[in-house]
Parts: sequence; C-alpha cells; structure tokens
Amino acid sequence: MLKLDLTDAPAPSRRAFLTGAAAGAVLLAFRVDLKGARAAEASDALSKAPPQPNAFVRIAADDTVTVMIKHLDMGQGNTTGLATILADELDADWSQMRVAFAPADAKLYANLLMGPVQGTGGSTAIANSWFQLRKAGAAARAMLVAAAAEKWGVPAGEITVAKGVIGHKSGKQARFGEFAEAAAAKPVPQEPRLKTPAEWTLIGKRVPRIDSVAKTDGTAIYSLDIRRPGQVTALVAHPPRFGATVKSVDSEAAQGMPGVVGIVTIPTGVAVIARDTWSAMKAREALKVTWDESAAETRSSDAILAEYRETAKASGLVASQAGDADAGIKGAAKVLEAEFSFPYLAHAAMEPLNATIERAADGSYDVYAGCQIQTIEQAVVAATLGVTTDKVRLHTQWAGGSFGRRATPGADYFAEAAAIVKAWDGKAPVHLVWTREDDMTAGYYRPQVYHTVKAGLNEKGQITGWRHAMVGKSIMIGSPFEAMLVKNGIDSTTVEGASDTPYALPAYRFEVHNAREGVPVLWWRSVGHTHTAHVMEVVIDELAHAAGADPVAYRLSLLTRAPRLSGVLRLAAERAGWSQKSSEKGRGLGVAVHESFGSYVAMVADVTAADSNVRVNRIVAAVDVGVAVNPDVVRAQVEGAVGFALSAVLRNRITLKDGVVQERNFDSYQPTRISEMPRVEVHIVPSDVAPTGIGEPGVPVLAPAIANAVFAATGQRLRSLPLDLSSLRGA
Repeated sequence: MLKLDLTDAPAPSRRAFLTGAAAGAVLLAFRVDLKGARAAEASDALSKAPPQPNAFVRIAADDTVTVMIKHLDMGQGNTTGLATILADELDADWSQMRVAFAPADAKLYANLLMGPVQGTGGSTAIANSWFQLRKAGAAARAMLVAAAAEKWGVPAGEITVAKGVIGHKSGKQARFGEFAEAAAAKPVPQEPRLKTPAEWTLIGKRVPRIDSVAKTDGTAIYSLDIRRPGQVTALVAHPPRFGATVKSVDSEAAQGMPGVVGIVTIPTGVAVIARDTWSAMKAREALKVTWDESAAETRSSDAILAEYRETAKASGLVASQAGDADAGIKGAAKVLEAEFSFPYLAHAAMEPLNATIERAADGSYDVYAGCQIQTIEQAVVAATLGVTTDKVRLHTQWAGGSFGRRATPGADYFAEAAAIVKAWDGKAPVHLVWTREDDMTAGYYRPQVYHTVKAGLNEKGQITGWRHAMVGKSIMIGSPFEAMLVKNGIDSTTVEGASDTPYALPAYRFEVHNAREGVPVLWWRSVGHTHTAHVMEVVIDELAHAAGADPVAYRLSLLTRAPRLSGVLRLAAERAGWSQKSSEKGRGLGVAVHESFGSYVAMVADVTAADSNVRVNRIVAAVDVGVAVNPDVVRAQVEGAVGFALSAVLRNRITLKDGVVQERNFDSYQPTRISEMPRVEVHIVPSDVAPTGIGEPGVPVLAPAIANAVFAATGQRLRSLPLDLSSLRGA
C-alpha cells in the first residue's frame, strides 16, 4: 500500500483552543477574504505548500485508490470534488476511486485557509485543497512511474499513465496496485509537474458522485446509524427558556420506566439514558424538572425587534464610510427610506444532532459523529472527560446536513455527550440524540436583524449618498473568536455583504448596533450575507426604478470595478430572457447579484404573484466559482440552495413568546415542498482561476431576486423576510 509520512508542523495545543487563542483561527475559514490581492496571495501561498501524497492517497493491491478526506461531507459533495482533483493528477480511472474520512489530526489535515485547524466551513473545502491534492496526486503518479521504470529497466520519460494503467511503448502494462508497495519506497518529488487545464480528463467534467450509490441503497453510514456493542441512547431535557438552569429534579417516575438505565444532571439540563430512543423519550417526558429562570431570556421576539427599531434611531459603530453621506442625501432630488427585518431562523438539517462516545479499556475514547471542526471537537471532548487530546479518536461520519449548526464555537453537542459519559461513568457507549423538537427549541439560530437605509438620487438618477444602519446580536462577541475577529466592536459577520459593497457609491456610511439578548445565535448558511444581500439588492432595485432605469443596466453602471459580478449578471439576464419580459398579468422577473466566500452569483426569478400568493416558476442562475471541478456538483449546490432558502423567503421564522420558542417541528417550520420547487437553471462561467466554493453562495441572492420579481409582477414592495404575502393585492 502506498502510504507516506507528512509534515513535521507542530500540532496546536489543547489549551490554546480551549482558551480561544487559537480557536479564532477556525473562523478565518468562514471569514476568509478571497477578493482582489488577497485572493492572489492566498492562491500563491497554497500553491507553495509541499506535496503530501501519503497523507491523502491509499493505493491498495486490489488497485483501488482511496482519498483521505479531511473535511466533513454534509451533502455538499466535497468528497466527489476532492477525489476528482487527486484522481486527475494521478491519472486514475474514476471507477477505482474511493474515499475515507481522515482522522482528527491538524498536523496532517489542517484546513490550509484556517491555520493549524482541521475543519470544514466557509465554502473552503475545494479552495484550500486545490493545490494540495493536485500535488499529492502528481507526486504519487511520479512515484508509481519511478517504480515501473526501475522494474522494467526503461527511462521514466517513456512511461505513460492513463485511466489507472501504467504503460510502456514496448507493450508492458500494469495496474496501480502492482507497483503500490514499490512506489511507497520512492522519495517524494518536491515539485511534481502539474497538468495544464488542457490535459485534465476529470476536472471540469461530469463524473458520477462518489457517494450516490451508497446513499441510494442505504449502505452509507451516518452518525445516526452508529450502533456500538452495548450502546445506550441519551436524550436531554433542556430548559424551555434560554439561560435557565436546573434548580431541582424529581426523577422517581422516570427511573422506574422500562429500558431506563440512568438519569444524570449535566450543565445543559437533565439526561435520560435508556436502552433505546423511544424509552429515553418517554422517560424524559416523565421527568419533573424545576428550572431557575432568574437569568433567562423571557422576552418575545416581537419585543426584541421593537427594541431594535428604537436602537436604530441612534448613531451606531461605523463599519465603513466614505465621503459625506448625509450631505449627499440632503441635496438629493429624490430620497428613498426603507426598513427591513429578518427573523431568527433554525438550521433544520434533516439529520438532527447526535454523537456516540465509547470508552476503551485503556481509558481512551472513540467519538462517532458528523465532525465539522475536528480540532475543536476533539479538544472539547478531551477537556470535558479530563484526558489529553491523544486519548480522543474522532471517527467522522456522513452528515445529513449542517448549514452551520454542527460547527459551534464550543462544540456544544460534543460537550453534552461527553458530559453524559462522564456523569454516568462511561458504563457503556452513549449515543446522544437530539429530537427534531430539541433541534428547533434548544439550539442556535441565525440572528434576528433589523436594517434601515436612506439613499438619495440626483436628477440624473445617480446615487448621491447612502446611509445604512444594522441592528442584531453579534455571533462573535462573547465567543472564543471575539479577540481575533471583532475589531473596534465591529463583527464582520453582521455587516459583510453591505459595508464592503462592490457598488460604486460616491458617499456612504454603514453603521452597526450590537444587540444584547439571551437568544443563542450562530452562523447559518452564508452567514451575514443572508440579510445584507437582500437589503442591498432590494434597495438598488428600488433606486433603479426611481431613476427610471432598467434594473440590470443600473447595476452594471455601478459595477464597473467588479468584472466578475458584472459577468454573472449579464449571463443570468441573457439566459433568462431579461429583455423579453412577459406581459402576463401578475407575472414578473426580478434580479439580484452578490459575491460571498469568493464566489459570484446572479439570479433572475420568474414569479407569479397576486392575492396573498407567490409562485416561483423559474430561477436562472449564473455562477463564477473559478475552475468548476465538478460542474454537476456546482449545479446541484445552487439547486439545493434554492430549495433550502425558498422556505425562508416565503414563510419560515423562529418566534419567541415570553422567551419560549413556538415552532417545534416541521408542521410549524415547514421546509420547501417538492410541489413548490421552481425549475432551476444554472450556468457556470468558464474560468481558469483557482476554484472557490459554492456550498453557501447560492443562498443570499434568492430572496432579493424573488422580492424584486414580486414588485415587477404587482408593483408592491415586500421588503422584510419572510415576505408578507398577506399584504399582496390582486395584480
């Protein structure tokens, strides 16, 4: 088997992560700036990393090639993309490719855009691995060639490799497996030749997803499927209000129920441990817990939003500014004022949170879960159980979605599972399971946010000034990442996509107010862009109409310094037939364009709207992600983003009444139904630029494109999300 050593880079210390000194590096992935010069710097740095074939390639005697995947695949298809990159440089045949999730080892498997941290997020899986896996594949190929040349007694330059076959003009041929052992003994070439784009046989082409068959026939193992010998199931009774703690517990009735083997109090609530999930659920219902709510959040979400509105009236912290926005607005011929509100949103992944922890005879622990930030998760489990990180082995499993929820700063559900194991003294493997109700009522949420915008136009329809205020709870303040990622009180995850707008505004001022509340908030698929893109694109659309200009042409006039954004905007408009709009009553087209995570996306929405109803007929998207490693996966992610975001556009919100979450399951927080799904067309801009990501960037543009289409169809502006369909009148 071809298996080599890797770097001697120092591993991060457990203490550093627990104190947050190094944990902040994780969020560099989520906030990595891939624009302009920084993109070139990042690409250059990644291209100089040494080749590491043996950390990533396993060639077996049976000729299979296994790629070690350092990231979590939660449905976005990065396993297929990462395997494609390596397979192309290796000249393997796609049929021989396999994948396996790498163990937790930041020394070997760090995300190169995060620092000394192994983790997945910010649409960085392909971007940070592009050069790394190309070099690994090219180096492994060169080592196979060297082994064959030595065996056959011919010059290495005469050896060819194609579709997993090593050949020579003399007619000699061999499969990879025949030379795997000999190749492993060869030195690793430090500068292997990488293919030119013209030589690629898999990159940029359609290949079958490597996980499709297993996920279709049921052989793929998710963490929810884990069954260890003697395993028990644990469910936790969480407080009904955020910030409450356990005051007292009457567990007598629950203790005597069939299947119950233990009840323990942990920092987050009371855990019931039983032989199966159903027994644990029924016993949890029988618990009588008295909660101390002296420090709990007891306000309703409407009351919190009302406080935001008052807060926005005062001056906030300046996130960015140029020129004199107030003077520009004061002297304007027309002034637009608008306000927007955005509710809390649940992540609502199809597979709820769960993790299994098993204690080994030597006092070490095995953890089975959908591990998203392995370095933090390993450190948190170790610290909770009182052992060193080398005593904790993570086994990453397939994950049924995440959208940010599995990547919490404190690895919350890992800590919860470890706390149960510790309190119960590790008598058997413990499988912590969160029900859908737990996920909806006791988790983390996309922050509730409020925006106000005031903008001026001159007689020619040109913007003269833009003043913009945002109010919302910071994701980073109070977390381990605050010291690194909050500057002068400004959390970039609140203002991103607005304060760094690509539109050429002559004078602007973007302000932010950091709300204080007890609702736990977290990044949600595409983070701050979920609300800032909507505000920017709806206001720009309103200004275009106020100026009597075509919305596409108006945007292009403001994007002269953003060629890639202009490119996707033109492409989406062209493919949607923007210039040939429907005359059908109640039907309209809307457009939006936005950059996030280094990728550029434009969408045109075709909707029919009237009488409290909106039907999205068609979405035409154009994306620029640099090299599209797997075009089919790129298209699937944009289609998935539409399906994911549509329910948030049309209806979804998390509401609190006296501090208690009202939505508990998919009856009151409905995902997009197949009957609602529009036809989605995805057009990919050809590129030779290093790839960025697509897991998140498809989300931000959907809402404003639909909202702008509703205006085109009805003449009515629906600004806040979810759209207030009850206000729609007959078109």
